[in-house]
Amino acid sequence: MDQDENPLLSASPLPFGYPQFDLIKSEHFEPAFTAAMAERRAEIAAIADNPEAPTFANTFLAFERSGQNYARIDRIFSNLNATVTDEILKAVDSKMAPAEAALVDEIYLNPQLFARVDVLFAQRDTLDLDAESVRLVEKIHTAFVRRGARLNDADKARVKVINAELATLRTRFNQNVLAETNASALLVDTAAELDGLSDAAITGAAEAATAAGHDGKYLLALQNTSGQPALASLTDRAVRERLLAVSLARDSSGGEFDNRLLVAQTARLRGELAQLLGYRTYADYALEERTARDVSTVNAMLGQLAPAAAANVQREIADLQAAIIADGQDFTLAAWDWAFYAGKVRAARYNYDLEELRPYLELDRVLIDGVFYAANQLYGLTFQPRPDLPVYHPDVRVWEISDADGSTLAYFLFDVYARPTKRGGAWMNSYVIQSDLLGGRPVIGNHLNVDKPPAGEPTLLTWDETKTLFHEFGHALHGMLSDVTYARFAGTSVPRDFVEFPSQVNEMWRTWPETLAHYAVHYQTGEPIPSALLAKIEAASRFNQGFMTAEQLAASMLDQAWHQLTPDEVPTTAEGVMAFEDAALSRAGLNIAAVPPRYRSPYFRHAFAGGYSAGYYSYFWSEVLAADSVQWFKANGGLTRANGDHFRRTLLSRGESADPMQLFRDFAGRDPDIAPLLTKRGLEVNEE
Repeated sequence: MDQDENPLLSASPLPFGYPQFDLIKSEHFEPAFTAAMAERRAEIAAIADNPEAPTFANTFLAFERSGQNYARIDRIFSNLNATVTDEILKAVDSKMAPAEAALVDEIYLNPQLFARVDVLFAQRDTLDLDAESVRLVEKIHTAFVRRGARLNDADKARVKVINAELATLRTRFNQNVLAETNASALLVDTAAELDGLSDAAITGAAEAATAAGHDGKYLLALQNTSGQPALASLTDRAVRERLLAVSLARDSSGGEFDNRLLVAQTARLRGELAQLLGYRTYADYALEERTARDVSTVNAMLGQLAPAAAANVQREIADLQAAIIADGQDFTLAAWDWAFYAGKVRAARYNYDLEELRPYLELDRVLIDGVFYAANQLYGLTFQPRPDLPVYHPDVRVWEISDADGSTLAYFLFDVYARPTKRGGAWMNSYVIQSDLLGGRPVIGNHLNVDKPPAGEPTLLTWDETKTLFHEFGHALHGMLSDVTYARFAGTSVPRDFVEFPSQVNEMWRTWPETLAHYAVHYQTGEPIPSALLAKIEAASRFNQGFMTAEQLAASMLDQAWHQLTPDEVPTTAEGVMAFEDAALSRAGLNIAAVPPRYRSPYFRHAFAGGYSAGYYSYFWSEVLAADSVQWFKANGGLTRANGDHFRRTLLSRGESADPMQLFRDFAGRDPDIAPLLTKRGLEVNEE
């Protein structure tokens, strides 16, 4: 297949290298990957075998410039495989994952290449480099060492085998989670069983059932987390129990999509890899490159939060049990009752229901008059729809984003709706990464999994989905406002426990009075959200925080528990995997029947296939920084260009071109304080 037939074989001619989605086909990827891998091997060989003495230009700059075509193809593939996957893309993923791992090992275990890197690393203080270039030398050298460049040949060979096996396991895990989530959608026979859901939701369930070949029935699709949104509304307790049961049983009930042994194999191989590289456990290895630095620091933070979260949960359980009794029922609160009765307690205590908010949260008003408006006020950005640019699915929309000086800053793709070919959750991705060296200008995507309403109906978001929209655009801003020389440091290419920080800061504008007034209007009448309802939202802001903290904290502790094992401590059976999970949660004081972890191990993508291995604690770590930063914004006048420009200049634009915690200090003028997080989470009091 030549260049004229395969658009992936050359850079896109569209603005900023925006992908030619109208020309790209699934069958283009395998030959494109093959060609790009061969090209990268040749580029690496040219650097490693260069007869000239190593210099910063012929080694480090050449290394940074290598692999551009492969990286471009991989970014496009990764997103299409996550959003509109098909059998061809799945097959390519299965085939290319170990091949990619092998290529990475070839590069980082190349002794000639490392020799050049090592020589220049030792000379870095005499090379007359700027600070970002010195950091480049240090980071690339560290990457080689951490991937095994100093190992003997036998250990290098074993590293290659482990990395290939982990790549295959990661792909199988991801594919199993998507397949099982789709296969586990709950089928019910009658509309009466869906009492409590909106008419639009019931219509959507009927359409989903028909599409799946079940005319006259109703299908409730699952989201990626343990808890499911419909649990808050369904009045039929038996249906609630069935819905949560299929959610919690995913990938752990036998059959072709069972991930239990994949969890064990992944944990064992990661532990072995860490020990080959000189670390006791994989967590020790992974945390060294994160801002937390070590296992003891992470364990101390999580340990500080767990008792208070558990105590708050027990108080909340008492409140919900009282609501059950007041409802004339005599059963004991179970996990499938929590969201439903939390809604009742919220309604009684604060005199409002979360469903009251939906009419004021129409998608386009939230996005354009909320998310985009806040970005305009903070950074001077403006947004122009670009319906002329091609998209990979009809639901995707595109904007051209201009900076305050009128120049084009980035292109932004927005993909909001759930579909069977799309993985669960919400995320940001980059198609093109900013880099002065490479001339890259940002092309960024945001992806959510909001249920698509029936044709002709508006998309009315939940309060949580609104938060997610602001959160993910915070990631997008991190990528779009990047201003660094090297792509390695651009945007969200920061330590895993720092990457959530800017996105969590951006969540604050959801409730900022000026922003809220600008977007929260009734989709039919145009009336602003009532001030009395806003007061109730504020009063209830810490409601149910025990549950929300505990379910997320439980997942964080599971992630750490798996990755703090040595290889011989990892369970060897499928049953042992679930027993280990129960024991780990019990040790943490979070094995609470009414509060399942946000993710159970067999569908915990973050930990086993999504890049957060030994890093799910990052949401809490970043939230310490974010909660403290929210206080900074409030103390300095809130939603102003001066504040936005300061945040952009000192932190957002810098990526990882300097130490992230130093960037925080440059922004805030001091070290972070955990107190604002404890207040936000309702954890400042630990009562027994």
